[in-house]
Amino acid sequence: MLKLNASFSKKVPVPGADFSSQSFHAAVEVELPDGLTPEQLQSRIHQTFTLVRDSVEGELRNGHSVAPAAASPQPANPPAAQNQGGQANSNGQQKATIKASPPQIKFLTDLGVRHRIDLKGLNALATQAFKVPAVGDLSRKQASSFIDNFDEIARTAERVAA
Repeated sequence: MLKLNASFSKKVPVPGADFSSQSFHAAVEVELPDGLTPEQLQSRIHQTFTLVRDSVEGELRNGHSVAPAAASPQPANPPAAQNQGGQANSNGQQKATIKASPPQIKFLTDLGVRHRIDLKGLNALATQAFKVPAVGDLSRKQASSFIDNFDEIARTAERVAA
């Protein structure tokens, strides 16, 4: 087995603060089967790096960055419209949805590699099954369901595509 480590870092300026920035980083380690051709290896490297980069960029686009309290104060009970992907509790307020963990994302990408599904295909499966734009946008519960039902979801997608 070969191990591939891919990471992506990005620094972005903090709005309203001079000479200040926030750093965002994601990394993933995947195992690749022995015997890959150089072209297959390069393709897997590209897919893995693209997943990591797109995950960081997606988090930044969706506003999941941590801003300093002085730059953007947050209300104690955010309104439902501000809490993307949440579920209503018994009081009708939104509660935050916890994003998929890095180990869940890694496991899903490993499943994709084993089933010869590239990142674009994996994102398409996530969109079809869970109505999210990419694997990195899954909640922990959705990612768990995706892992548990991966074979069924992939077979269903193949039947629809045929």
